[in-house]
Amino acid sequence: MVDVYHLYLDDSGTRHPDHDPGRKADHGYDWFALGGVLIKQQDEDAARKLHDEFCKRWNFSAPLRSADVRAQSAGFHWLKGLEKQDAERFYEELYQVLAGAPLIGIACAIDRPGYNHRYRERFGRQRWLLCKTAFAVVVERAAKFARREDYRLKVFVERGDKKTDRTVKGYYECLRRDGMPFASDNSGKYAPLTQAELHHTLYDFGTKNKTSPMDQLADLYLWPMCMGGYNPANRPYRRLMEDRKLIDALLETDELPGLGIKYSCFDLVDARKP
Repeated sequence: MVDVYHLYLDDSGTRHPDHDPGRKADHGYDWFALGGVLIKQQDEDAARKLHDEFCKRWNFSAPLRSADVRAQSAGFHWLKGLEKQDAERFYEELYQVLAGAPLIGIACAIDRPGYNHRYRERFGRQRWLLCKTAFAVVVERAAKFARREDYRLKVFVERGDKKTDRTVKGYYECLRRDGMPFASDNSGKYAPLTQAELHHTLYDFGTKNKTSPMDQLADLYLWPMCMGGYNPANRPYRRLMEDRKLIDALLETDELPGLGIKYSCFDLVDARKP
């Protein structure tokens, strides 16, 4: 029997380098991110049970989507009708699902203004879709983590339109066939896995619907990880770190550059920090 970690990935933001930002997101930042949760295959039943019990306790069936829960919109409009203490209890019990499930958060977040500042003049319209960079980074780091325990890795992404699904599956197949897509002179400092190591470790690829409990947990983990790149004092991010639910909390300091949550092109963000 093969020991397998499952990596559930969700996305946040628009994957195109150039886009009309339209209405500002509720967090005020402009990112694209791909990330979610790592879990051992044999531990999934425990995570699903916590998710199911929470949904039944609060008597709802809408998918737990981070944006809807935060905004109290769509399937969670009913939260606006709760007394303050009951709403607070809902959010605390939801956090306890995230903290209690045997999950590890991992992600790659790309600051879009920083990405364009770095690459627009050099590459123009030849710039990659942000999902190509984010997928390679987060999957390779998850594969490294799995290899520590002699596990292999199965990757699940949220199902989108057929074209996007084909594109993302193509990224996976390229990783197995060709290895990491980045120039070695730039990526060498991150000690990337070789093509042979990726080919062996990447076990399978699949897609999941929004109704998947594991996909919902991935979505709920992703937002705090993104926020952590802009504001490490963000309460959900800080709590997940303190409870050792994010991969960064499980690593030594010298391991973070090549294995931790990747905040890419955050130069402009870092320059604004006090």
